[in-house]
Amino acid sequence: MKKIVFALALVLTTGSVFAQEEVAKDSITEGWKRGGNVLITFNQSAFNNEWTGGGIGNIAANVLINYDFNLTKGDLIWDNKFIADYGVNKNKGQEDFTKNNDRLELNSLAGKKMKGNWYYSVYFNMKTQMDRGYVYDSNGVVLGTSSHFFSPVYFQAGPGLLWKKSDNLHVNISPAAAKVILVHKEFAGAYGTEAGDTSRFELGAAVRGYYKVDLMKNISVENILALYSNYLEDPQNVDIDYTMNLAMRVNKYISANLTFQALYDDNVQRNGFQIRETFGLGFNYTF
Repeated sequence: MKKIVFALALVLTTGSVFAQEEVAKDSITEGWKRGGNVLITFNQSAFNNEWTGGGIGNIAANVLINYDFNLTKGDLIWDNKFIADYGVNKNKGQEDFTKNNDRLELNSLAGKKMKGNWYYSVYFNMKTQMDRGYVYDSNGVVLGTSSHFFSPVYFQAGPGLLWKKSDNLHVNISPAAAKVILVHKEFAGAYGTEAGDTSRFELGAAVRGYYKVDLMKNISVENILALYSNYLEDPQNVDIDYTMNLAMRVNKYISANLTFQALYDDNVQRNGFQIRETFGLGFNYTF
């Protein structure tokens, strides 16, 4: 596990050696800095009866909203990121669409300058999903419900120290971070809660890092890493949440986006990482 944590942490640090010029260009500026994009993608495949290579016709759609609104005023900063990501697909022969992607997240970080690039800080994070999720068997038959809107929902908050080089490179360390997990009574006992309980409280240490760099013109990669260790139970089992967003702009309105996410939480799954990968090419609007 230590090797895994170290390898993921390198994503946020070693890349700065190759991107010092880009980071320097994006220094912290006074006032509001807002920006984001909406990416809508559609995918479709079809095969006629004579197609011998195999395959199942399907259609899919995904909407991704990624928006930042950051404020700098004197020695105070307030950074916010909102992410909404939802996708559905339907295979030939299925009656209904099923979701294949669902994420709703809000990050907020406030800081007061201490010295150099260091700040006293306090952060807040909320993660959940927007739609009902299901458990399927190998034949695609629904076995039951696994989640729905705001169940489960994860909250994290705590004071700490922030090192911020720019809006594109910063790391926050919180030695006393509270984490609360809430579930509907339908899922009591799941997602780390005890049998019959609908909530779970943890107190631990959190490290959250962000690194974004332009690889070349119209191609950028965004790395988000969150680590959490619960002092109250198995502190050696570090929760890991790493997301990589690779954005490739074709022109003003057409772009491609690749998202890779790796999750590890021993309260949910002890057998290894949960992996999510999505790729889409479609309409992009930047604001």
